Amino acid sequence: MMIWLVMIVSFLLVPVTAQAELTVIYDSGNTQPIAPFLEVFESADEIQQQRPVPTKPQLGAADPEAWLPIQSPGLTPGFVQARSHERPFARPFFLIGSDARSRQWLKNHRDRLKEIGAVGMLVQADTREDLQATANLSGGLSIMPASASDIAKALGISHYPVLISAHGIEQ
Repeated sequence: MMIWLVMIVSFLLVPVTAQAELTVIYDSGNTQPIAPFLEVFESADEIQQQRPVPTKPQLGAADPEAWLPIQSPGLTPGFVQARSHERPFARPFFLIGSDARSRQWLKNHRDRLKEIGAVGMLVQADTREDLQATANLSGGLSIMPASASDIAKALGISHYPVLISAHGIEQ
């Protein structure tokens, strides 16, 4: 009989502890409700249910066609005046396009870029052939396709090809 009494009392206490008030440890004043974030997941579920099943596999970022066209508004091929800057980058990087000027610049500077450990950003390309031509010219340099509009704006650059290092900006 005593065991039954203990079990009944235990079951009655469980809901009481589960309904305890939330204790706020820290509130920055910027607390936001979670409901809008959950709505994103709910709408994504609805969209997923409406989509037809693809007939060919979707490769996402692994598909070079998905990257195209690569555009960097505000950047065009052209001459860059060498200058210093006040931003100490940990690693030199360069911006190139798929245009003839960029391709020639890459050929001419490839060995130096390798020596200094520079990484590249392909900031303009329209076709798969543009991607392939740049890859063929890279000679082992890491070149990632990406828009560089924000970087260019922050550094006051409007043309490419260009090398940005800890020492400055040059062509």
